[in-house]
Amino acid sequence: MPLRALTIDFNSYFASVEQQERPELRGQPVGIVPVMAETTGCIAVSIEAKQLGLTRNARVAEARRLVPGIRIVEARPELYIAYHRRLVEIVESCLHVEKVQSIDEMTCALSGRWAERERAVAVARQMKAKILREAGPCLRCSVGIAPNWLLAKVASDMEKPDGLVLLEDADIPAKLLHLKPSDIAGIGENMERRLAEHGITTMEQLYAATKAEFRGLWRGVRGEQMWRLLHGEDLPFFEQEEGQTIGHGQVLPPARRNEADARATLHRLLQKAALRLRDAGQFAGALHVTVRHADGTRWSEGLELGETQDTLALTAALNQLWARRPTGAAARRPLHVSVMLLRLLGAEAHTPDLFAPEQERTRGRLFAAMDTLNRTFGKNSVYLGGAHGATDYAPMRIAFTRIPRPELEEIDASRGRRLRPKK
Repeated sequence: MPLRALTIDFNSYFASVEQQERPELRGQPVGIVPVMAETTGCIAVSIEAKQLGLTRNARVAEARRLVPGIRIVEARPELYIAYHRRLVEIVESCLHVEKVQSIDEMTCALSGRWAERERAVAVARQMKAKILREAGPCLRCSVGIAPNWLLAKVASDMEKPDGLVLLEDADIPAKLLHLKPSDIAGIGENMERRLAEHGITTMEQLYAATKAEFRGLWRGVRGEQMWRLLHGEDLPFFEQEEGQTIGHGQVLPPARRNEADARATLHRLLQKAALRLRDAGQFAGALHVTVRHADGTRWSEGLELGETQDTLALTAALNQLWARRPTGAAARRPLHVSVMLLRLLGAEAHTPDLFAPEQERTRGRLFAAMDTLNRTFGKNSVYLGGAHGATDYAPMRIAFTRIPRPELEEIDASRGRRLRPKK
């Protein structure tokens, strides 16, 4: 089978960007955290920290114990997005980017002469050199080349950091048998457990399974797709389950672990989610709120809504949910808060409020004007009072498969500019 996909995976991406921006961090073990607190976890660690045995999600206190002298750095999502966009431009100048899987991974399609072994390897090396030259020497990446996108992704993980692995038809499955099933994208903890229950714990056993067995294990057509991809066939990228929810969560720093700040932060998160909802042209039919406490307990509750994208209606729902918090909840220190908008539907499927159509139109114009002001003059130029006291908090977060748009939700008017990669 011909080579069809080339995947670029940037190693220890957040930490590498910080090392590129801050030369004093280069060569040092670095941990990136969402908030400066000993109780929070590292959302990313540098290559140097990994080489010393530290893994992502380790608590800061544990990271300091395992890696004395580790540099703990608060995340700067806007900077990582700026670098991501620059990296996409660089890769695109060498080969068309067919799919951006996440902020640190993208795949290019190989066709025609690009599918030839020598040419594919040459363009991969050209790409790696151009990234180091134009984005910076800390932005090392691993490249995988294979007959399809799934195997290219597997190949990109096989030699880190800074690797280049090519898998041809003759290499499958021989060059993959040393891996674990969980090394394959799409085989998470639950699927790994299900495979083990069926006696599949090694890659050799996985490849010995039939197409029908895969369908049964994945409980549907996705299993057959996985079987075909693992055997080198070319299939489209899996559709991501996007648009089903819009939400935000935030770990509260120690000084904000109280009822008033937790509530204000929830309002700030809700207003960000409502802005995204309107930008996507969607309406929400339910709101879910969760508060995790420092003692390990959790309160979580949801509310069905008439489909809306009105921040005032969502705010009323949030206040209603907050009032339902059980007696004694105030005595527990809130550690993490989150809001989630569910039951989303597009504007084309929205039925206007039959009893208050004029109010819906008026509110729509109001929030469109607020959104325009915040895009033009910077975030929080205009906001609802429930978020007062938390407008400088609840910063942007980067989810695995969602790259936020800083121009939509996190423009910093106090600086008057966005962070950009250093030349």
